[in-house]
Amino acid sequence: MELFVALTAEKPVRRPLLVIHGGPDWDHSYLREPLVRLADRHDLIFPDLRGCGRSTRGLADDQYSPAAATADLLRLLDALGVGRADVLGFSYGGMIAQRLALAAPGRVRRLVIASSGVLPVPADAFDGWRERDRRVAAEAAVWSGGSEAGPELTRAAAFAGVEANVWRAESRDDYRDRLARIRFSAEWLRPWRAGTLPAARPQDAPARLAALDMPILLLNGRQDMTFPAGLAARAAELIPRAQAVLLEEAGHMAHVDSPGPWLEAVAGFLRPSHDEEGRA
Repeated sequence: MELFVALTAEKPVRRPLLVIHGGPDWDHSYLREPLVRLADRHDLIFPDLRGCGRSTRGLADDQYSPAAATADLLRLLDALGVGRADVLGFSYGGMIAQRLALAAPGRVRRLVIASSGVLPVPADAFDGWRERDRRVAAEAAVWSGGSEAGPELTRAAAFAGVEANVWRAESRDDYRDRLARIRFSAEWLRPWRAGTLPAARPQDAPARLAALDMPILLLNGRQDMTFPAGLAARAAELIPRAQAVLLEEAGHMAHVDSPGPWLEAVAGFLRPSHDEEGRA
């Protein structure tokens, strides 16, 4: 099992930042912008999860699980010689990031949970939001009745979901360009459809993350149609060292809708305190 990894430095030594993509049958590339702009102060690590992008595919269905992906990332840090890293997990990757912090808290300096969730999404979370009903219909139709199979189904659903994931009309062409460059797969789709894919969100996540006493940023777009922004604010109230930043006029792909404020929030959160600089 091999992971493909894109690095901004051959040896990550300057406050390494591990970026965990979502999907999960996507790759890391849609997150490179605007995060690569942090390369002047962080050495960034962009892996493709197992079964995704240019990492190993063709594993048995039971080899695709959040636990396996978490273990891969810890082995990756070992292989790169990274003792501690800042970690950013996006969407599904945000739940993998939580698992990584809980499994090995000594390896995570600061944790960014972006366009993701710590609390479960209630069944009625989006009731009455007619704009969401309209925007998500196209992607739902692809998943329920598309004739494509394999990676082409994942790709078709991603393109059908542009309006649901990107709030601002002027940002959608950029997003479509990113989607065109992704190496989609359908490895995780098989166990998901079979009902055998384990849940990604850790149980009792707020209490367990609070016990870590770790700085956490919950970063969501106000118009996120996958993870309600209000849940991020509520989770921050339950985790003493967590803070929530909600970006206006931004959807699930908040880094596409509002790249400047999104990056500013990430950079400000990751900036070391005076105490941390002294210890360094």
